[in-house]
Amino acid sequence: MAIINRYEIEQIRSAISKQPVLLADGTPLPRLGQGTWNIGDDPSKRDEEIRTLRLGVELGMNLIDTAEMYGEGNSEQLVGEAIKGIRDEVFIVSKVYPHNAGLTRIATSCEASLRRLRTDRLDLYLLHWRGNVPLSETIEGMEKLVQEGKIARWGVSNLDTADMKELLRYDKGARCVTDQVLYHLASRGIEYDLLPLLREHRMPIMAYCPLAQAGSLRRGLVENKALQNIANKYNVTPYQLLLAWCTHEGDVIAIPKASSEEHVVDNAQAIFIDLSEEDIRSLDAEYAKPSRKMPLDMV
Repeated sequence: MAIINRYEIEQIRSAISKQPVLLADGTPLPRLGQGTWNIGDDPSKRDEEIRTLRLGVELGMNLIDTAEMYGEGNSEQLVGEAIKGIRDEVFIVSKVYPHNAGLTRIATSCEASLRRLRTDRLDLYLLHWRGNVPLSETIEGMEKLVQEGKIARWGVSNLDTADMKELLRYDKGARCVTDQVLYHLASRGIEYDLLPLLREHRMPIMAYCPLAQAGSLRRGLVENKALQNIANKYNVTPYQLLLAWCTHEGDVIAIPKASSEEHVVDNAQAIFIDLSEEDIRSLDAEYAKPSRKMPLDMV
C-alpha cells in the first residue's frame, strides 16, 4: 500500500512552498529540510535511505544537509546517489572540517565533496565548527570558491555570539548567510544573544537535532504532559509538535533526519500545525526562555 498519494504530496509541497525562510540574498528555503548525520553508514539501509531522501524532496523538503565528516564521506556519497536526475530541484548544503578550512586545504575538501555528491557546485558550504584556522582565512577561502563557481554561498556552524561578532568585523564576513546550531525546545540558549544577533543581520539559523538527540532528553521531551496535551489537541505526534515549535517564528530552518519514508512524511506534515499564543505560553512555562548567557550546546 502506498505511504502517501500524489494529492497528499502536492498538498504538503504547496504548504511548504508558501512558508519559506528567506536568506539575506533573497533565496527562499523550506522551513523543513533533511539532515543526513549517520546516513550512508549501513549498506543494508542504503536503498531505503535513498528513497526517503527523494520522497522528502518530492514533499518540498528540498534542502539536504550533509558534511565531509559524516561517515567520512559516506553521507555525501549517498546524497549524491539520491539526487541523481533531480539535482536542480535540490539545495545542497555541506560542511568542511575546521582543519581543512584554511587556504591550503579548503578547495581540496570542497572538490572532494563535489565528487562524492556528483555535482559541480554546492548551494551552501559551511565551516563545521571553529578550529585553529583564522576566520579571516576561512572567509577568504570561501569567497574564492564562490568566485570559482564551486559554491553559491557560504556560512558557518556551531559558532557562538562572540565568534559571530568577530566574523562580522572582517571584510566580507557579512556575506555569511547562516549559522547552523543545535536548537530545540529543551535547548534554547541561543535565544538570549545569538539568535537576536543573527536576526539583526538577516541570517536565519539552521537548527540541527530539532527533536533533541535520542536518549533521556528526547524521552523527557515527548513525555512532557503539556507537550502531549497540545499534540493531542491538534491530533499530531509530539515529534511533529516539536518541529512546529522550532519553526513557528518563520526564520528558522529545521533539518531533522528521517530514517524511513513514513518518518519523512511525518516530518513534512508538521508544516500544517499552526501554534497559538496560548500553546507557546504553555510550552514556555515548561521550557523557559533563557534569562542569562548560556554555553552553546553542541553534539
